[in-house]
Parts: sequence; structure tokens; C-alpha cells
Amino acid sequence: MIEILDTLVSLDLFKVHFCCDLAKCHGACCIEGDAGAPVSIEEVEQLEDAVEVVWDDLQPEAQQQIDAEGVVYPDRDGELVTQIINGKDCVFVKHDMFSEGKEGPQTPCAFCAIEAAYRNGKFHWKKPISCALYPVRLSKVGDMTAVNVHKWDICQPARKLGEKLQLPVYQFLKEPLISRFGQAWWDECDIAAKELKKAGYLD
Repeated sequence: MIEILDTLVSLDLFKVHFCCDLAKCHGACCIEGDAGAPVSIEEVEQLEDAVEVVWDDLQPEAQQQIDAEGVVYPDRDGELVTQIINGKDCVFVKHDMFSEGKEGPQTPCAFCAIEAAYRNGKFHWKKPISCALYPVRLSKVGDMTAVNVHKWDICQPARKLGEKLQLPVYQFLKEPLISRFGQAWWDECDIAAKELKKAGYLD
């Protein structure tokens, strides 16, 4: 770990290569796992506003779950996470077809309905920051924030593509990391990456 502006940053941020590959994973991170996406109290209001916009894109079971329990629930650690159905699927999942290009084969894929609405100009907010930052996960260590890289088997295609592109996690997540920590923080990460490489800590 290295310290960057009140955060403790894992070297995996620079060592692990990553680039989402929907053609291979089919959006598995939205429909796998045993809990929803971590959200802040401030983000709950955004999720509640988003429901009205994306309602028709949600699965009937998701609509029923939201009607019954709301958009979030406390997980086993007491942290707020998005509601799930079938013990794993985020309620905000939208199922659609995905193709890498106009002529490429189409495959079923899970998408975030909120992000789809954002990209289509129908909603002002993209998605919870925990989703935007994945595979980065944040946790508190005293007064500091630890920045770690979560390694999930379903993301093997993303690590393989990231390796091919030589795209480390901190570069792949440049936009959401800047959104969360600021430009100065990301710039310090970039400097740290160059110094670590020069010192032989990175391949």
C-alpha cells in the first residue's frame, strides 16, 4: 500500500490490468453475487428518483421487490446496498442484446437500467459510485480510505482484455476515480505509477 492524499492505495491499482469485456462476461457483475451494490445515503435519493424513469425497463420481480422493500436494504454488515432478486440480481438490471459492432453477433447481456437512461439523455445521474468504480472497492481504515482492487472470477475476461491492452486499473477507471477523489488525486496516482515502474515494482 502507498499513501496518496489521505488514502491508502493498493499496488494492484497499478499492477492489475482491466477493461470490461461485455461480449465475454455479458454483464455478469450486475446479476451475480449475494448482495446488491454498496450505496451512500446521499445516493438513495438518486435511486428513488431513477425508479420513475427506468420502471418499465425493470423485471416484474424487481418492480415487486421495490414496491415491497424500497430501493435499498442493509447488508450483513449494516451497509446500504441496492435491492436484489433471486438472491443475486440487482433490481436495476435491464436485459438486452449486445453486439461489439454493427455486424457482430448479438448476445444477451445484463445492463444497468439507470446508466442506459443516462446515456440516452433521460436521467441526470449515471449510477452508484461503487458500480462505476468496480473492480475498485473502498473501505475505511481509521481516518483514511483504503483503495483496493477486488478480484472476481467472473471478471477474468476483463483482466485478459486489460492485459492485452496494457491498461492498468487506475487508467481504466480514470473518470470515476476523478469523480470520487478529484483530479489532483488521480494525477498523484499517475506520478506514483511512473515512479513505481521506474523503481522496478511494476512489470
